[in-house]
Amino acid sequence: MNVFPTRPRFIRLPLLAGCGLVLLAGTSTCFGADWSGNATVTSDYVWRGTTQSSGDPALQAGLKVAADSGFYASVWGSNVSFGPEVGADTEFDFTAGWSGSLGQDWALDANVLHYRYPGSEVDLDWTELNGTITYRDNYWLAVGYSPEALGSDDSGVYTLVGARFPINERFRLEAAVGHYALNAVYDESYWHGQLSAIWSPRQAVELRVTAHATDANAKSIFGDSYAGSRVEAAATVSF
Repeated sequence: MNVFPTRPRFIRLPLLAGCGLVLLAGTSTCFGADWSGNATVTSDYVWRGTTQSSGDPALQAGLKVAADSGFYASVWGSNVSFGPEVGADTEFDFTAGWSGSLGQDWALDANVLHYRYPGSEVDLDWTELNGTITYRDNYWLAVGYSPEALGSDDSGVYTLVGARFPINERFRLEAAVGHYALNAVYDESYWHGQLSAIWSPRQAVELRVTAHATDANAKSIFGDSYAGSRVEAAATVSF
């Protein structure tokens, strides 16, 4: 949110305290739940085609716990920058949902995602319902709906279509096109696209370069400093 939001994951669970020693011991499973996490450093925090860090670098980290049934909860955080009039410098995203296979080739992920910006001078917090259907791990359609899009009192619908193109075991390309219907909020909607080259030099490490572009409507909504064309480089370690 340019006064607009961002991304996914933070949570307080009774399991967390009980599993602390197990996590420190290096195990990823506790009481039937699998734990995973990641940490990222990126040259620019870009969300739905728009920068959330005013073009500056960002440090990000997430933690997820998933049950054998497919239900999961996660928390994710990043630094953000929307200008001095907004005052937010941190974002936490809390997610609860279910993911699982729908037969041999299809998979579904459905979740509730809450965006929170502690310390903000204005109320940016909002919640979104999301669903993603994936085909053979390489093609996906995602839809998000919120009755309070970008912290407003109006609704918004986000749609994304993406594809993954493996080149070999360590290198792949990814492309996606998204549309954000914000007519109830800004009397406009916008399109954006992105193309990524991703290399995994070793297991659990990814290096990514992504080119982003938005249409003129995004610039009209968020301003030239937040929308338009930009290139982002990032490194992620998963555990």
